[in-house]
Amino acid sequence: MKQRIWMLLLCTGVCLATARAQVVRPDREDAGGLRRDVFGLGVHLGSASGIGLSFRHHLPSTLSYQLNGGIIKVDDRLLYAVGAELQADLSRSGATRFFVAGAIGYYHAGSADKNEMAGPGRVGVGLGGEMFAGGGFHATIEALFTYFTDGTVLPLPQLGLHYYF
Repeated sequence: MKQRIWMLLLCTGVCLATARAQVVRPDREDAGGLRRDVFGLGVHLGSASGIGLSFRHHLPSTLSYQLNGGIIKVDDRLLYAVGAELQADLSRSGATRFFVAGAIGYYHAGSADKNEMAGPGRVGVGLGGEMFAGGGFHATIEALFTYFTDGTVLPLPQLGLHYYF
């Protein structure tokens, strides 16, 4: 299992190093950072910050926040996840954006009145990278150390795809 995790991290590092991206449009950035707000809508899959539809807001600084959530209900079975994430840019260029991230989330699996998950609350901290995927879309990959409310701590990946407008 450890070998698989190390291979995943190695492959992620190679992909990030060779990726080309333009995280924000050039007319929205100057030498001091973003000059105005940039918004994004998309999907996010994260063990710490939620699963489902996602809204991201790049503030006119090095900070961004993201809100995530999704729900599925079939008969008496209810599944949902909600979460939020704060990102602080470490570096941003015409090629990539690297950031440190903090996340919090809540997950539910069971009936409407009973959560069957052992550790439904999650808090995560780690690093991430974002790269241009084409046509206004940007892909994000993160590696967060995630604390579960049952006491488990795991290094887990998170993925996202957002369209900026």
